[in-house]
Amino acid sequence: MVEGTFSLPTVPNQVIFYLEGPPPGVELLIDSVVIRCPSSSKSEKSTSIGCSAVGDEVIINPQFEDGLSNWSGRGCQVVLHDSMADGKIVPETGKVFASASERTQNWNGIQQEITGRVQRKLAYNVTAVVRIFGNNVTTATVQATLWIHTPDRGEQYIGIGKVQATDKDWVQLQGKFLLNGSPSRVIIYLEGPPPGTDILVNALSVKHAEKIPPLPPPIIENPDYGVNIITNSQLSDGTNGWFPLGNCNLNAASGSPKILPPMARDSLGVHEPLSGRYILVKNRTQTWMGPAQMITDKLKLFLTYQVSAWVRIGSGASGPQNVNVALGVDNQWVNGGQAEIKDGRWHEIGGSFRIEKQPSKVMVYVQGPAAGVDFMVAGLQIFPVDRVARFKHLARQTDKTRKRDVILQFSGSESSSLFGTSVTVMQTQNSFPIGSCINRTNIENEDFVDFFVKNFNWAVFENELKWYWTEPQRGNFNYKDADDMLALCQNNKIETRGHCIFWEVQSSVQQWIQALNKIDLMKAVQNRLTGLLTRYKGKFRHYDVNNEMLHGSFYKDRLGKDIRTYMFKTANQLDPSATLFVNDYHVEDGRDTRSYPEKYIEQIIDLQLQGAPVGGIGIQGHIDNPVGPIVCSALDKLGVLGLPIWFTELDVSSLNEHIRGEDLEVMIREAFAHPAVEGVMLWGFWELFMSRDNAHLVDAEGEINEAGKRFLALKHEWLSHSHGRIDIQGQFEFRGFHGTYVVEVETELNKVSRTFVVDKGDSPLVVSIDL
Repeated sequence: MVEGTFSLPTVPNQVIFYLEGPPPGVELLIDSVVIRCPSSSKSEKSTSIGCSAVGDEVIINPQFEDGLSNWSGRGCQVVLHDSMADGKIVPETGKVFASASERTQNWNGIQQEITGRVQRKLAYNVTAVVRIFGNNVTTATVQATLWIHTPDRGEQYIGIGKVQATDKDWVQLQGKFLLNGSPSRVIIYLEGPPPGTDILVNALSVKHAEKIPPLPPPIIENPDYGVNIITNSQLSDGTNGWFPLGNCNLNAASGSPKILPPMARDSLGVHEPLSGRYILVKNRTQTWMGPAQMITDKLKLFLTYQVSAWVRIGSGASGPQNVNVALGVDNQWVNGGQAEIKDGRWHEIGGSFRIEKQPSKVMVYVQGPAAGVDFMVAGLQIFPVDRVARFKHLARQTDKTRKRDVILQFSGSESSSLFGTSVTVMQTQNSFPIGSCINRTNIENEDFVDFFVKNFNWAVFENELKWYWTEPQRGNFNYKDADDMLALCQNNKIETRGHCIFWEVQSSVQQWIQALNKIDLMKAVQNRLTGLLTRYKGKFRHYDVNNEMLHGSFYKDRLGKDIRTYMFKTANQLDPSATLFVNDYHVEDGRDTRSYPEKYIEQIIDLQLQGAPVGGIGIQGHIDNPVGPIVCSALDKLGVLGLPIWFTELDVSSLNEHIRGEDLEVMIREAFAHPAVEGVMLWGFWELFMSRDNAHLVDAEGEINEAGKRFLALKHEWLSHSHGRIDIQGQFEFRGFHGTYVVEVETELNKVSRTFVVDKGDSPLVVSIDL
């Protein structure tokens, strides 16, 4: 390898780099050449020639001051204007704007090649001022996209950002991107509106992203944990404090449960019983009608509030009815929890919410059943939860679930003189699986890979194993991306989950499959099973067989109910070593009646009765404002099936990194403390490579944020260390987490080191250490 450095004191007109040296007649073979712009620190990038400093403009002629120089049409014409539509459209800034016209495809638009002007592993902000014109289209999505080409992977497209543009005003499109690898070509372009509609561009800018200081941790004075903010919740003063939302009638009556709903009881502990009084809601003509209260002045920002109530359906019901505790936050609907009711019993509603921006008006109301259906509400409570108190409870539960007493029994030629010898026990790895989602472009970034292999022991591929990725067109297969990612994991002894063989939601099924008739679709399903599971037999520990069966029914509708059992049975026959999972979302948060734990249990039992070898339960875990007892309630219910439970796609989102870290801590602690949970997979951790905004633990350029620090602190907390001396019986005892340990014994003659493993078990583990 040849290495060196150089600098340019001034900006030259042309730079040529070449290799020389061997005598004439000797061939010079070159594998690769990489020229990087070094940075003096993580946060301070060099401003040398060719490097992207904060504020440097990547786009040439960003506001069209030089006409259309450096711009071109992507499958269409590009025209420069000073006005359009008889002077009704003029530039927002500057003197001119450009239009992408004569568009015949959605991807047609205006573009600029930026090859050589952007650096890998640096984040760039993109800003564009856009609007649309023509074809009687008044609103459409305009998207900024990056097209890149690499010699080994061909073409790739990266979505940067999008905005809903109109034909009335200029709007600003914003986005951000980062290149993990070193593409040979890079082009940025705008696309999106339907054919025949022009994209108008007043300016497009690409600059190295400035580091924005994180928000400080919120200061919450007098949080009043556990205090109900609902007025007259017990209805001791009739319906005073309540008002009917819409033209319905509210009356107070007696006969509801006097005990707290279980999830509220788990949060509040010992509590006064309820009054047994409820609100009866009658004469409803719309689904949204029900009892309401204004709670604007009672809420505090950044507190997580738990919602609890008993609800029941009265007369007029025909079929299952949804009842929902909702909040109107400045006219935006917020889901506070819901229940589906099929009978005349009282049912618990449990949910949560948090407000992070000061609202002008907040109303809570109960709604949902069909017009004409009466319903009842009892004991509605909204109270802030004390997460620290919950963590103390979980620590005690964790000690029972994830730790074991260990006796180290020392022996050897010097065993008689070991009494009093110094012993140090250090845990090197906790055996509890904590993994992450990765994608193919991630593994080209050395910083990403370094964080990944150091902090995770399992992996799941974001898209690269899904059918729409491995066979986007019929007979056109792509397994190379999955192969590359699997090789990385195998080389670093990281276990992998296979996600997913099928996806039951129709919008995630590629068009060529949707177009097949029943016979051809069945053949395609068989080929998918055989092709995937034969190729990777024994390489994936888990498979999500048919993703999100509680929310989709494409294969079931097209091929019949038995197809789901067939998928499980066939997958098991092709790869008996893999554990086969169901996998779905909103199972754990009380927000979606389609995926309540009871419905998940019913689905799993139904599959098992048909002979499907369901081996594990996947809870995705895309959650907001998690409340421990609500999550734990779902885990308790699912745990009765005796199957291992995994959080398979966990992520949380908050603009404030401290709140994000707290939410993540809630989820991981609940999972780690629960005996039925056997693993947690994060749905990514690196900024710009996650499906949710404000969910990352590591910033785009590799700086660990406050949420990431909270995550690493948890991992460190769950490593056991002990120090002491060997007793008279030649033993050393300690209690530690399950996992791998190193013990060091320092005798008079030397220092001896041994490795051992602490597995799960109720009785003390005796480990013989031969010195």
